[in-house]
Formats: sequence, structure tokens, C-alpha cells
Amino acid sequence: MNNRTRKAKKHRKLKIFMFLIILLLLFVVAYCIYQYRQGLAEASDGKYKNDGETFDAFQGPEPQIGEINILLLGSDSRGEEHARSDTLMIAHYNQNSNKLKIASIMRDTYVDIPGHGKQKINAAFAFGGPELVRKTIKQTFDIDVNYYAVIDFEGFSKMADIIAPDGIEVNIPYEMSYGIGMTLHPGKQILHGKQMLGYVRFRHDKLSDFGRVERQQEVLSKLKNEALSLHSLVKLPKLIGVADPYIDTNIDKRTILSIAKGLVVGKSNKMETLRIPLQNAYEDDNVDVGAVLKIDTEKNKQALHEFLSTNN
Repeated sequence: MNNRTRKAKKHRKLKIFMFLIILLLLFVVAYCIYQYRQGLAEASDGKYKNDGETFDAFQGPEPQIGEINILLLGSDSRGEEHARSDTLMIAHYNQNSNKLKIASIMRDTYVDIPGHGKQKINAAFAFGGPELVRKTIKQTFDIDVNYYAVIDFEGFSKMADIIAPDGIEVNIPYEMSYGIGMTLHPGKQILHGKQMLGYVRFRHDKLSDFGRVERQQEVLSKLKNEALSLHSLVKLPKLIGVADPYIDTNIDKRTILSIAKGLVVGKSNKMETLRIPLQNAYEDDNVDVGAVLKIDTEKNKQALHEFLSTNN
């Protein structure tokens, strides 16, 4: 076999290989588009279909190298134009260690909201959307938040079912029914989307909102682990399609992909959590806006700074 024949065969094999690669890429793109559109079709009624048009502009500073703080807000809207936030968290992601931390700030925390005086912190969302919540957190705790994501709870159950199609296991300590539109019975059991939503929203027990925050962090931690499974990664385009109309965010796609990639790399990292106010760093009180948590601002501010530190 002469050199010309060998080169021709090698060139032909290369062309076949390139053709197969292009065919595979086209299949992947077509699959992603199909899954994304399927997700959109399932969530066509989401209230945040038009990102960036619902709330005033968010003025969060650019993140420092390696550190990102994201304000997570769960909306409890039942049709009101200016609903309070039902859930308020700060998600901290470290790009160097690939660690994810979640700090929950309780909704009845009594703070000074810029331009509105002393209020429960969840009222900031009703008064001025994510931007006023950001300003309130900066003023109270001296924490800079770079991005925000508002999640309509109506879409939570749909997203949870894609992330964890087999559900997640929890141990329910007592019957839960009031205010969640269902009855969850005591004992170990598997919860799916709608049941998960009821589980994280229930707060009519002896622990009140404290128990609810614990359950929210528990479910988020378990969903985070499920989200990094092979099944969920394959379903990622559909999940994005379902989530899109139910989430309003200013996080750009490049940052989302960077965080997702980092979480996959560091999937063995346990998600750390914190609750504000700390135990023994607040007192219950009744004021003109109702039952509130009057916090020791300095103690809670120091704890939040230490928790979000890259050294921890």
C-alpha cells in the first residue's frame, strides 16, 4: 500500500469521525431544545415569564473574585399585587472550594427598612422588591448581595419532581395540615413535589417559623444532592424550561453554568446552613406590626459574617 492510499484512508476515517461528532452534537442540541420546550410547556402559566420586568433594577455590586452571594426569595403571593416574601435566604457560593452555604433569615426579624421604618424583614419585598431587601440586608448586617432569584412557590413542586422523581425521605414528627391544603402524617415517608411544598411551608406547630426554616434547609440540602445525580443532569434542560417562568433573576447564564459546573465538581461537599437570628440572640415581642423577633444586631451580624467567610 503506497503512501497516497494510506493518506486517503486516514483522511476518510477522519471525515467519518468528524461527521459522527457533528451528528452527536446536533442530537445533543436537538435533545436540549426539545427538553427545554417540554419544560416550558409544563410551566406556561408561571408569573415570572418576563424576567427583569417585574421588579425595580437590582443594584447589587459585582462579586469579588471567588465569592458570590445570591438573595433567594420565596414568594407567598396568592394573587396580591404586593405580597411579602415567605422565605428569605442568602446563598453563598465559593468558586475556589465549590462550597455552597445557605443562611436563612426569619421572616419576622424586626429591622429598619430604608424609607419605611421598623418592620418585619419580609415586608421589604412587598414595599420594594428584591432591591429593597438587598438594601435592608446591607444596612442591618453589612452584607453585600450580588444577585437575586425570586421563586414562585407554585413552580416549586414541578421543579422538585424533575430533580427528585423518586421523591425524598423525611421523618415527619407530627401531623401537619393547617394552612397547607393537605394532611401529612407522622413518621418516615417519601415526599414528592406538592407534599414537599406543604412540608416546607407548614409553620403552625410549637416551633412556629423556626421549625419551618429547619425543614426548608433540610429539603434544599436533599434536593441539592439529587440535583447532582446523573438523572437530574440529563434532565437539566427540562428543569430550566420548567423553572424559567417561575423564577425571576438577574443571574446571567454564564454565572449559572459556572456555579452548576462547580457544584458537580464539589458534589461531595455538604451544604452548610445557618439561621438568623441565632439562638439566645433575640427576644419575642409584640409591636404595632404584630409579633416580631427583636434581634441582637451585633451578635447576628458577626455570626453571619463569620458563616459567609471563605475561611470556614
